[in-house]
Amino acid sequence: MLLFKRKRLLLESACCVILLLLTPTRGDSNPEQSYKIAQPLELTPKLSLQLKLHAFLLWCSVGFLMPIGVLLIRVSSNVKSAKSVKLLFYCHVGSQIVAVVLATAGAVLSISNFENAFNNTHQRIGLALYGFIWLQPLIGFLRPDRGMRFRSAWYLTHWLLGIGICVVGVANVYIGLHTYQERTGRSARLWTVLLTVEVAAMAFVYLFQDRWNHVVRQEEAAALGDEQSEGSTMYPANDHKEVIVVP
Repeated sequence: MLLFKRKRLLLESACCVILLLLTPTRGDSNPEQSYKIAQPLELTPKLSLQLKLHAFLLWCSVGFLMPIGVLLIRVSSNVKSAKSVKLLFYCHVGSQIVAVVLATAGAVLSISNFENAFNNTHQRIGLALYGFIWLQPLIGFLRPDRGMRFRSAWYLTHWLLGIGICVVGVANVYIGLHTYQERTGRSARLWTVLLTVEVAAMAFVYLFQDRWNHVVRQEEAAALGDEQSEGSTMYPANDHKEVIVVP
């Protein structure tokens, strides 16, 4: 009972934070009016470099390394070699640590150099993401041992939060590219296409893993069935009744 209450409290808290961040403020009740009020950015060489660096850091973090970490840990769940599982696990941990460092650098760059009125969707989602990105490694390091009571709850929380960060993070990269195009008047179509190709490739690998595992299990079951049928033909059962003579 306590386990379900904790999971419910976690989900309700996450939903409340996201709703509060996405709720329009008084000055931003009309999305069309907010776009009209937003003044175009005057790009200086320094600001242009900072925007590109911010986009690159967050793209590498939530748009590449975190999804790669999800794929790595999914692969490790189907590997039989203990050495390979250990290697994939450390690759997963390393990729997520680098992703958190890059996201932190992007947050510091944004807070110290950009307007932070948080009156648009991109900034609000970004603020929520920074909090969840820093929360995720803490949950990872607090992993209970196998067989412990809260292991299933920890696994579900860690998995849901990781998938949520990846999905919302990629969506916010799209929103950021759109905002950049709106505020600067410069085309971001090339970067949008590249991001779409990358996301499509990762989604294909993510979905293909389940199908591939299904194919492997079917082949193993077929091979086991063949071995059993061969064994039954090599060693036929003795159907003759044995007669026991009782003196």
